[in-house]
Amino acid sequence: MTTNKKTNIFESISRSATVFTGTTLAFITALIIIIGWLISGPLFDFSDTWQLAINTGTTIITFLMVFLIQRTQNKDSQAIHLKLNELIASLNGPSNRLIDVENLNEEELKILSSYFHKLSTMAKKESDLSQSHSIEEAEELHDMKYKK
Repeated sequence: MTTNKKTNIFESISRSATVFTGTTLAFITALIIIIGWLISGPLFDFSDTWQLAINTGTTIITFLMVFLIQRTQNKDSQAIHLKLNELIASLNGPSNRLIDVENLNEEELKILSSYFHKLSTMAKKESDLSQSHSIEEAEELHDMKYKK
């Protein structure tokens, strides 16, 4: 239970940081820091320490933002996949084989991609692109049409 509470605290902090960093206030704050650093240059004779201060600060912020952005992107991607899975699962037409497709390995994705490329090629021969919903249906329809 302690781990879950820590995760929730981290998630809350992460969500708040993500929301804040996307605001105008965050941009203005960063701009003010940069302007303040530039103005302070003559006071420090544009020394190496003066340059090191901004370099260190921006490196730390960039390092943290990379992880924050990746975490947010992973969460958004997972939410989109779940929404798409719900749509696929709830409709009669689409193939359920696409549910959880994001967890296939690269070779399986290539095979699936080649099937959809084949379906696309076959669909280009159709006058109504909504005729077929799966590879099997498309192949059957294609065979029936060209056997006549």
